[in-house]
Amino acid sequence: MVIRILKPNTPGTRNRSVSLFNEITKNKPEKSLIVKNTHFYGRNNQGRITIRHRGGGHKKLYRLIDFKRNNYNILGKVASIEYDPNRNVRIALIKYEDGEKRYILYPQNLKINSIISSGINSKIQIGNSLNLSNIPLGLDVHNIELIPQKGGQIVRSAGTRAKILAKEGNYITLRLPSKEIRLVLKECAATIGVLGNKDFNNLVIGKAGRTRWLGKRSHVRGVAMNPCDHPHGGGEGRSPIGRKRPITPWGKPALGFKTRKKNKNSDIYIVRRKK
Repeated sequence: MVIRILKPNTPGTRNRSVSLFNEITKNKPEKSLIVKNTHFYGRNNQGRITIRHRGGGHKKLYRLIDFKRNNYNILGKVASIEYDPNRNVRIALIKYEDGEKRYILYPQNLKINSIISSGINSKIQIGNSLNLSNIPLGLDVHNIELIPQKGGQIVRSAGTRAKILAKEGNYITLRLPSKEIRLVLKECAATIGVLGNKDFNNLVIGKAGRTRWLGKRSHVRGVAMNPCDHPHGGGEGRSPIGRKRPITPWGKPALGFKTRKKNKNSDIYIVRRKK
């Protein structure tokens, strides 16, 4: 991914950067792999806002991504690399020998016309999906299953990777992008390689309108509200929050408070917590 820094011709382009999309080889998505993407703008089934600061945004169709990679021992060829508006990583269109087409997450250095496969007989190369027990130690993997045959659930964001550290018994030890070290069943599948578009974090939005295109609405600080609207509100001029610690509009601790549930079932699989 190559980033272009715009010239400050207008206030909206000052310090703004965009992707050149130089790795994209096809502009229109595969028609058989897109579905309507309904937006609820943070509302529940009663029409009430349950997630704040969502709404608007550009229309977009959802691309059906193959997270399971369950077409075993069938070779596929990389037909194109495409943009996906629903995620920050690129996607690759794969055409398989049996005529089926699927989208997968695009790893770095996967070339057009490369051959990929999935299953225990697959080679150790970028883009192939195997069980964790069949992947050598020290390799970078992504799109990792937590439950066998359920499909990849973690390490799916741009530029991310997990490293295989050890194999012992029925479990594989992984170091995740958050530096958390976790045990995963050896029957779970993963894809070899590092996900592409690694410079996504270096993009500078540049103006508020670009955030609105993404369906995000503006946040208002609690100290700028009235006391009836937020616990931090009120006071004369620029006043502090007036409490021992920051809290949410509903009185819960905020800003650094850990929200993971205590005694969660998956705690036994975590060797070291994320930093």
